[in-house]
Formats: sequence, structure tokens, C-alpha cells
Amino acid sequence: MSRLRAALPLLLLVVAGVVLFASGALDRLNPEQLVAHQGELHAQIGTHPWLSRMAYIGLLTLAMATGIPGTVIIIFAGGFAFGVVEGTTWSSIGLTLGSLILFLASRYAFGAGSRHPPALVARLHHGFEQHPVSFTLFLRFVPVAPFGLITVCLAWLRCPLWLFLGATWLGGTVALIFETSIGAGLGHALRQSDRIGFGLFMHPDVLLPLGAIALLALVPLLIGRLVRRRHELTRRAGD
Repeated sequence: MSRLRAALPLLLLVVAGVVLFASGALDRLNPEQLVAHQGELHAQIGTHPWLSRMAYIGLLTLAMATGIPGTVIIIFAGGFAFGVVEGTTWSSIGLTLGSLILFLASRYAFGAGSRHPPALVARLHHGFEQHPVSFTLFLRFVPVAPFGLITVCLAWLRCPLWLFLGATWLGGTVALIFETSIGAGLGHALRQSDRIGFGLFMHPDVLLPLGAIALLALVPLLIGRLVRRRHELTRRAGD
């Protein structure tokens, strides 16, 4: 019974995520829907400026707290609706709050951890124990796994709250700048062509942040290759 009570907040988040995903609410934020209703969208933002911003932060907070797939669509929509600067600001607040809720629920559910952690946690354990600050920052800056999954892993590893919040805000905001720029770029490109197609992604306002995200995704491969080469050189020197 005590284990069920501890896992209840995390289970409720999972249920909320399933309901949110199944409701089709995220479908309304895809580019086609945003373009079709962009006049109405901007009119609502103009009429209810703070309510619309709070609603956006709340939606992203819920999505991040539940760990559902497709949160990047919400971030794109934030860039489309509010622009790069405002969109990044509101997304950063929602991402940090949602991640904090998931982190606390996971840490409460896991307690002191178990003797047999999941494979990914076991792989991260050594690096975290050796260099907790730099390793946590690395996990947040470099997309080695989905954001929510890393949050759960850090909870299992009993990451200090101050370190989790700092790394989440800093690393998450860096990625948000590029993702929000894509949403804002799509909005700018669509206002020029008013047609949805592959050509939109060739627009400079969209292509540049896409390229930046692609380069960021290559960082783990580069680091892994450098580490293997270093180990190989060390082994040869030892021989």
C-alpha cells in the first residue's frame, strides 16, 4: 500500500498525459490548423493577452509534467503565436515548471531507488557519481534521450533539486531558442506563401534553426567518438 501511495502522483501524471494525448488537443496546434485559424488566434491573443499566455504556459507545463510525445509541437506553436523572444520566455517557464513536477513525482515514487535500476539509469550512474554538475549539464544540453526520460533518470539518481532546476532551465532554454525560432519562422514563411509544403522548410527562417538542432543532435556521437579514441590511445600507451 505504501508503494502505491508513493507512486500515485506519478500514476496520475501518466493518466493525465494519456487523456491529453487522446483528447486531440495537440492536433489543433499543428501548422495546418494554426495557419487556418491564425487570424482568430492572434485576435484572441490581442483580446486576452495575459490569459492566452497563461493558458499556453499551463498547457506546456502539463505536457512536460506528463512526458507525452509531441511537446515540440506546442513549442512551435508558441513561436508561431508569440514570436521568438516571447515564445522562448513562456516556453522556458512551462518547461521548467513541468519538468519540476515530473521530477518531484518521480523522486517521491522511487524513494531511495532500487538495487536494480533501469538500464539507462545504470549507464548514467557512473558519470553522475563522478561529476554530478558537469554530467547533469551535459544531459540537459545534449539530446542523448527524450527530455522527460532524462528527468525521470535524474530523479532516480537523486539529483539535488538546485542542480536539476538550474540545468533544466539553462539547457532547456538553449534548445527552446532554436525550436521556437522554427515555429516563428514557419509563421513568417506561411504569411508569405500561405501554402503548406516541404518548401516551407527551405525558408531561411526555418532552415537555420533546423540546422542548429541537427548539429546539436550530432554532439553525442562526436563526444562518444572522442572518448573511444582517447581510451584507445590510453590502452596503446599502456601496452
